[in-house]
Amino acid sequence: MTQADLIPLVETLKQARVLCVGDLMLDHYIYGRVERISPEAPVPVLHLEREERTLGGAGNVLRNLHALGVETCFISVTGTDPAGRDVARMVARLGGAEAHVLAERGRTTTLKTRYIAGTQQLLRADHERIAPLPAELRADFIKLAKEALAHHRVVILSDYAKGVLGEGVAAEIVAAAKAAGRLVVVDPKGNDYGAYRGADLLKPNRPELAAAAQMPVATDDEVVKAARSLIAAHGFGAMLVSCGKDGMLLVEGSGATLKLAAEAREVFDVSGAGDTVVAVLAAAMGTGASLGDAARLANAAAGVVVGKIGTAVVEPTELEAALLNRDTIEQRKTLPLSLALDQVARWRRGRLKIGFTNGCFDLLHPGHISLLDQAKAACDRLIVAINSDASVVRLKGPDRPVQNQEARAAVLSSLAAVDLVVVFDADTPIELIEAIQPDVLVKGADYRLDQVVGAEIVQSYGGRILLAELMPGFSTTATIARAAR
Repeated sequence: MTQADLIPLVETLKQARVLCVGDLMLDHYIYGRVERISPEAPVPVLHLEREERTLGGAGNVLRNLHALGVETCFISVTGTDPAGRDVARMVARLGGAEAHVLAERGRTTTLKTRYIAGTQQLLRADHERIAPLPAELRADFIKLAKEALAHHRVVILSDYAKGVLGEGVAAEIVAAAKAAGRLVVVDPKGNDYGAYRGADLLKPNRPELAAAAQMPVATDDEVVKAARSLIAAHGFGAMLVSCGKDGMLLVEGSGATLKLAAEAREVFDVSGAGDTVVAVLAAAMGTGASLGDAARLANAAAGVVVGKIGTAVVEPTELEAALLNRDTIEQRKTLPLSLALDQVARWRRGRLKIGFTNGCFDLLHPGHISLLDQAKAACDRLIVAINSDASVVRLKGPDRPVQNQEARAAVLSSLAAVDLVVVFDADTPIELIEAIQPDVLVKGADYRLDQVVGAEIVQSYGGRILLAELMPGFSTTATIARAAR
C-alpha cells in the first residue's frame, strides 16, 4: 500500500461519529521578536507583536475533529473564571458539535501561556489547580457521556491529568463504552494505565510509555516489549507509541507491529500534535478502517501539524496533499475533489479549456471510448466524474456495479483521452460542476439539453454543452444482460 491509497479514507472521515471527553484548557500564545539580551539578567527581551488564544487539551482534539468534518459530541468541565468563559465561548463558536461544557464554581481552568520568538518557543507559563470533580458534577458528567454512547461509534478520552477524568471517571466511561460495543481511544497521562482497562487503543509517547511500564524504551524492540506488557496487563487492543523523530510504532494485542517513519520535513512545534493524532485515529476507526490504516493516516497528519506554530489542526486538503507529494499529484489522474480543484486551477492559469463528463462507466465499451474521444476533442483537459459504488447501487440496483470504483477509476485513468478522474457519492454531479465550472460539459446525444444536469450552470457563465454522438449497439446494461445468458 502507498500513502496515496489512503486518500479515499480522508474523504470518508466526515462520516464518523465521535464522542470526545476530557480536560479542556486555554492555550495563550504571545508572539514577538528578540533583538537583544536584557541588561538586567541573561535573558532575551521579547518585543511583543501579537497574541492568540485557542482551545487546548481536549479542546484541541475537538478543533481537529471539527476541521476534519467529523460529527462530534464534546463533554468537559471548566471553572467560572475568565479562562473558563473564554474556552466555553470558543467551543460554542466552533459549531457543528454537540457540546456540553459544565462549569464548576471555584475551579481553576488551566491556562498555558507560551512566549514565542519567530518559530522558537522561549517559555511556557501554566496557571492551574488540579482537582477531581465534585460528586454531583461527576455524576452529571458521566451521565452525559453514557447517554452520548448511543449515537457515537468511537470514544476519545483526552486525559491531561487535570482532574476531569481522574478518580475512576475514565474507568467508568471505558467500561460503559465497551458494554455498549463502542471503540475507545485514549491519550493517557500518569503511570497507572489500569484506569483505562479494556480500551481499544492507547497513544502514549515514548517517555510516558517508559514511566507507565517501568521498562526501558531506547530501542524499537524495547518499545514493543514495554507496550505488550501493558497490553497484557490491562486488556488493551493496541498501543500507538509516538517516538518523536523516530516516527511511531503500532503494537497490536494480536502480536502484529507496524513501524511508521516520521513524516515531517521540518519541525517547528510539537505542541498539540498528539491531539491531532488522536483525532485522526478515532475518526478513521469510526469509518471502519483498520488500525494499520488509521495509524498511517494519523502519522501523516502529525507530519503536517508539527510544521506549524502553536496547537494547530490539520485540514483534509492538507492531509490529502501530504499523502501525495506535488510531483505525484501532477502525474496522478485519480484525485479527490479538493486536489482536483488545485489541478484545475493550475490548468486554468495555463489558459487550458476544461471539459467535464460523468457516468458510472461500469464496463467500459466502444461507446464509452467514442464519447470520451469526442469530449477530449472539444477541450484541452478532460475530467471524468464517476459515481461511487454506493451511488451506483442507488441508481442501478443491488447487482451493480460490476466493478468497484477503484477498478473503474483505474481503467479510465489508463486512457489517453482522460486527464483527471474524480469519484463522487451523490446521485448527480451538480456539486462537482458548480465547483469545477467546466468550459465544456459533455453528455451523450440520448439526452436532451434540458435533461443534462448542470447545463444551466455551465451556460450561465458562457460555457458550452456538447451532446456527443452515440455509437449504436453498445450499452453497459445490454452487455451485462448478454453475459448473463
